[in-house]
Amino acid sequence: MAKRIEDYALIGNMRTAALVNREASIEWLCLPRFDSDACFAALLGKRDNGHWQIAPRSKAASTTRRYRGETLVLETVFETADGEAAVIDFMALGEKNDETVHVVRIVEGRRGEVGMGMELILRFDYGRIVPWARGSGNGFKAFSGPDAVRLRAPVELTNENQVTRAEFRVKAGEQIPLVLSHYASFKDAPAQCDAEAALRDTERWWSAWSERCSIEGEWREPAVRSLITLKALTDRETGGLVGAASCGLPEEPGGEANWDYRYTWLRDAALTLQALLNSGYDEEARAWRGWLMRAAAADPAKLQPVYGIGGERRLEEVELDWLDGFEGSRPVRIGNGAYKQKQFDVYGEIMDGLYCAREHGIQPDDDTWGIQRELVHYLESHWQDKGSNIWEGRGPERHFTLSKVMIWLAFDRAVKAVENFGLEGDVERWKGLRQKVHDEVCAKGFDKPQNAFVQYYGGRDLDAALLLMPLVGFLPADDSRIEGTVKAIRENLVYEGFVYRYRTQGAEGGAPASEGAFIICGFWLVDVLILQGKREEALELFGRLLSIRNDVGLLSEEYDPDERLLVGNLPQAFSHVGLINSIHNLL
Repeated sequence: MAKRIEDYALIGNMRTAALVNREASIEWLCLPRFDSDACFAALLGKRDNGHWQIAPRSKAASTTRRYRGETLVLETVFETADGEAAVIDFMALGEKNDETVHVVRIVEGRRGEVGMGMELILRFDYGRIVPWARGSGNGFKAFSGPDAVRLRAPVELTNENQVTRAEFRVKAGEQIPLVLSHYASFKDAPAQCDAEAALRDTERWWSAWSERCSIEGEWREPAVRSLITLKALTDRETGGLVGAASCGLPEEPGGEANWDYRYTWLRDAALTLQALLNSGYDEEARAWRGWLMRAAAADPAKLQPVYGIGGERRLEEVELDWLDGFEGSRPVRIGNGAYKQKQFDVYGEIMDGLYCAREHGIQPDDDTWGIQRELVHYLESHWQDKGSNIWEGRGPERHFTLSKVMIWLAFDRAVKAVENFGLEGDVERWKGLRQKVHDEVCAKGFDKPQNAFVQYYGGRDLDAALLLMPLVGFLPADDSRIEGTVKAIRENLVYEGFVYRYRTQGAEGGAPASEGAFIICGFWLVDVLILQGKREEALELFGRLLSIRNDVGLLSEEYDPDERLLVGNLPQAFSHVGLINSIHNLL
C-alpha cells in the first residue's frame, strides 16, 4: 500500500517527536532530540530501516484513531472478528532536566479477546546501523555508540535476525504496557517507567495546558489542536520551535525538494508570537522570545534565516543515499543549506515579533533594545543590498519585494518602539529611511501592466507572500495597488480554491506549480479578505483549508488539490500558526 503523508499522527514530549501511521506503526523517531538521528526511519525508506508496530495478528475489520480529548495521547482502535482492542501511544513528559525518553504504548482490550502481534526493528543512524541487541523474556536492550534503548513488556519477547517480536492476547478490560526507553549508553539505565501512572500524568498535563486556550466556540477544536501541535514542536529547554517533526517528506511526490525542517526559523517569529499571545500562552511566548533574542545576539551581518534548536549555526546539508525516500522521493536530506543564505525579511520579523511582545505587556530584558538597535543600525547601511527570498530559493540573490517590505517593517517598528514605549533611538533618521524604503518598493516592486506588486524588482512573477503587505501595515487592504495584487494572485496563483506561493516552469496540468499549494498562503488570503470586508469569501476559504487537515487535525506544508493529498513535512508549524491567526481574525 502506498504511503500517504496524512496517514501519520504525532506524539512527543517537547524534546523529540514520533510519527505513527494508521496501522499503529511508529515509522519515524529521532532520539533524544528533534534533530537527532532517527532510530525508526521506515517513513523515508523500507520497514527494515526501522519501525515499531503493534496490531492485531488477524486482519482488522476497521481501524479508527483519535487524540484523547485535548491532549497529545493518541488512541488507535482495531475492530476484529474476535473483538476490539486499542493501542494508546504517547511519550512520558518526565522532569525538565531528565534526558531519558520514554515512548509508551499500552494495548487495551475493549471487547472480546484479540490476538496481537508486535514487531520492532531498531536501526540507528537513520536506518543504517544495526545495534548490538540482547535480551529475552520481558526485556530487551540494544546499543550502538552513544545510544542505548531498552524495551520492557509483560509479554514474551523473541529476538531473531535483528528483529524483536511478540505475540499475545488481550482481553476486555486488560491493559498490556510496552515501554521503549532511550538513554546514553555510557550511563546507567534509567528507572523503569510506570506506564499507567505516566498515562494519567500525561493526560492531566496536556488537558490542563489546553484549558488555558482563550478561544471558545465553533473553532476551539482546530485552534486547540494547532496550539498543542505548536507546543509539541517546541523544545522545552531552549524554547526553540522546530519547523516540523520530519525531514525528507516531498513537496513534489517523486521529486527532489525533500528538505529537513527539524530546525528553528526566524521567519516564524512574529506570526508565532501573535498566535501564542492572542491565545493566552504568555509563558510560551516568553520562551520563544528568549530563543529569538539569543539567536539575534551576534553580528547583525551574520543573522541567519534558520538555526538549530539551541541556536546552533552550522546545519550542513547531507544526503542519506541508503534511504529510498518517501514513495521514491530522493535524495533524503538532513541539515539545511538555507542557513547560509542572506534573507533580509528576518530583520523585520524579529522587530515585529518583539514589538508584538511589548504590546502584550511582556517586558523585555535589559539587552533586548540594545540588540534591536544593532539590527536597525545594520539595515541603515545595507537595506539596498540584494538577498535571498522568504522561500529559500537557491537561485541568484535579488532585490526581493517582500524583503524590502520587511525592512520597512523593521524601521517602522523601531520608530513605534520609541514613540509608544519611550525607548531611545534616532527616530527621525528611521522615519526618513522608512519612507525611502516605502517609496522604492512602490516604484520598483510594482508592475503597472499587471497592476500588482511582483516578486522582485524588474520582474513580472507574482508571489503569494506579498499578501503579507497589508497584514503588516505597509499599505491598507483597500489600496488600489493591494487590491490589484490580490486580484492577480487569485487569478494566477489560486487553483481549485488553494493558493500556490508562485508559478513554476514546467508545471503540469492546471496547477500553477509542480509542487503543492502552500497552506499558510491560503490563511494569509483569508486574513486579507477579512481586512477587505469580504467575510463570506474568507469563511468559505477558511472552511476549505480546515477540510484538508488529516483525521487527527494535522496539516503539512502543502496540499495537492488534484490528488487530494497533503505534501511536504508534517506537522508543519507554519501552517498551524496560520490557522490560529486566521481564527483570531475571524472572531
